[in-house]
Amino acid sequence: MDSSVTLGRLELGRAAVSPGALLNGPGARERSAHQQQQHTGTRSGPLGCVPLSHQVAGHKYGVDKVGILQHPDGTVLKQLQPPPRGPRELQFYSMVYAKDCCDPCLLELQQHLPKYYSTWSSPDSPTELYLKLEDVTRHFQKPCIMDVKIGQRSYDPFASQEKREQQIRKYPLMEEIGFLLLGMRVYNVGLDSFDTYDQHYGRGLTQDTVKDGLCKFFYNGDRLRRDVVTASIAKVQSILRWFEKQRQLNFYASSLLFVYEGLPSAQDDKSGTQSLQKNEGVLEYNNNIEQSLSNMYSLHKKACMQSHHPSPQDNSAWHGLLMQSDACEQDTTGQLPEVEVRMIDFAHVFPSEVHDHGYIYGLKNLLKVLQEILDD
Repeated sequence: MDSSVTLGRLELGRAAVSPGALLNGPGARERSAHQQQQHTGTRSGPLGCVPLSHQVAGHKYGVDKVGILQHPDGTVLKQLQPPPRGPRELQFYSMVYAKDCCDPCLLELQQHLPKYYSTWSSPDSPTELYLKLEDVTRHFQKPCIMDVKIGQRSYDPFASQEKREQQIRKYPLMEEIGFLLLGMRVYNVGLDSFDTYDQHYGRGLTQDTVKDGLCKFFYNGDRLRRDVVTASIAKVQSILRWFEKQRQLNFYASSLLFVYEGLPSAQDDKSGTQSLQKNEGVLEYNNNIEQSLSNMYSLHKKACMQSHHPSPQDNSAWHGLLMQSDACEQDTTGQLPEVEVRMIDFAHVFPSEVHDHGYIYGLKNLLKVLQEILDD
């Protein structure tokens, strides 16, 4: 079925805006126990599911009305948003991953998305519907994660004037820069801990500081991961090629999710990546599907004792620090490291007959900045 016809059947009503959890400060270390409870709560999900421990942006389960959970089988569950956003995203995934899909454009798009495994609901709450999706971080031991919203505007063509003005106020440079850093989580090899940066950090970046801001995602406390930058560029270029060919869909308020392994290759645990990790006394459940449900609840309880605490960080000396770092090129085998770059968040996807110029502009600008990072 033609994607324009399919998506065109969706109701295009006005959606209510769910307030997100506001974090103070531009960037951060791990959060203390009482602060963790304040921001993520201790609410458990249905049937052994737990809030996604390494989520860097978006609605968080137990904080917002909708959020993302981790299922015991290693997938993630994204709770459906209220209409029209939730049904629109469900329709998008159903269309792209339809069993009888024979559209070459959509079949190629699948490689740039998390795998979709249909919907899911708990027998106890059958009306609470979730999208069952691949967890693209599950094969990484210390996943470094970055969420970047792409496009020149983060509101769709059917947004009210009030919604448009609200989104523009959040980040006036979106039209000029073409992307917005929503959050990131970076493994520091020297400290054996994660540094996290929230949405306020990204919105504080300007035309002059956005490169140094993105640099932090590729800096592991010891050196700039140029190999990861190179692999990321290749992935984004592949997505750009798809957008330059297709004229079926336009994407608004959609993001790219970047993931790479934070552990240096020499320290990789060869026994497998489905492991229980310990960072500064914090047990982090990372898709170990062999754990019993009782252990999972225990782990979640302990995980609720710590989170990410934003604290001011100075960008002024950042460029100089990177210039002093070692250049980490390809590994000894000459192969680029495993890097995932996937498109996510499709509550504002609409049929079209023209190129998605806003998204293409954002991708090209992002590639330009990544190349500048690599060339420095």
